[in-house]
Amino acid sequence: MSFRNFPMVPRVVFGRGSFNQLGEILEPKRQGNKAPFIFLVDDVFRGKVDLISRIPLKHNDKIIYVSAEEEPKTIYVDDIRDDIKKEFKETPSGIIGIGGGTLLDYAKAVALMLTNPGSSADYQGWDLVKHQGVYHVGIPTISGTGAEVSRTTVLTGPERKLGMNSDYTPFDQVVLDPSLLNGIPKNQWFYTGMDCYIHCIESLTGTYLNAFSQSYGEKSLDLCREVYLEKESIDEDSQDKLMMASWHGGMSIAYSQVGVAHAMSYGLSYLLGTKHGVGNCIVFDQLGEFYPEGVKEFKQMVTKHGIDIPKGLCKDLTDDQFDTMIDVALSLVPLWENALGKDWQKTITRKKLRSMYELM
Repeated sequence: MSFRNFPMVPRVVFGRGSFNQLGEILEPKRQGNKAPFIFLVDDVFRGKVDLISRIPLKHNDKIIYVSAEEEPKTIYVDDIRDDIKKEFKETPSGIIGIGGGTLLDYAKAVALMLTNPGSSADYQGWDLVKHQGVYHVGIPTISGTGAEVSRTTVLTGPERKLGMNSDYTPFDQVVLDPSLLNGIPKNQWFYTGMDCYIHCIESLTGTYLNAFSQSYGEKSLDLCREVYLEKESIDEDSQDKLMMASWHGGMSIAYSQVGVAHAMSYGLSYLLGTKHGVGNCIVFDQLGEFYPEGVKEFKQMVTKHGIDIPKGLCKDLTDDQFDTMIDVALSLVPLWENALGKDWQKTITRKKLRSMYELM
């Protein structure tokens, strides 16, 4: 039997105010004065001096603001890569992503596409990336996706929503500064945190489960429960714990997989552009058949925090649109195998998936 030899993020700094060490962290990685650091920053921070003024720009370093309104797309990755290559003669010293899961995924993808030919759509799948990317750093400003620690960058392409899963994808450095979570809108805090909670439920109940995944998943789940069931407000302690829940949740699926909610959420996202965390919640809300205990607890969290899960997204869809979502969901074979085992196709037919989507 051959065991997967997965990479991990080699360097991580954690602590309130650790963002202020970014210049010190980056300087040894600078490849000369003409090779810039490119900072991909969530557009919501445009004009927010308290964050932007702390970005350690030198020489010809550049901030590129990127909208996170839509899920990351291969076409946008390619555009950012092309713009950087057009503007700078030298390959950048590094790419730094500052934002939520969308920005972290963009940073990972752009870093890879600066050293790999073609379109990022060519690399959607498992172990298709052939060359190491440029140095890349992840700085989450919201927690839950696990994008800061995962070996994938999830992109919507012309034909599918699927990650660039490779040993070259993980960040070289991550900065975990819980103070960057200040001011997150409550709905966003909930939906992104539930991405982490759902990761854990799917990992811990899956057929791929092993002691490695279980140890991280159980810790992450405990932290999610503390934050979303025991806490009354988003205080500093809950910010710290959610940041670590996200890290552990991402680690838990490195050596296992997610499941039904993520597979179906990818279908919603591909067709309707539904944000990943929201899509997971919409789907998971209807998955009592597959995750009875997890869904029961999830509904308690929804009630406690007064969150309205969107309904009726699929009520006016055509047969062709349902087929598109079903095709995307069914293409994610490892997720279904983890959830239901090798014979998953006996349970998950096109008709079954259609009836499940119709509830959403």
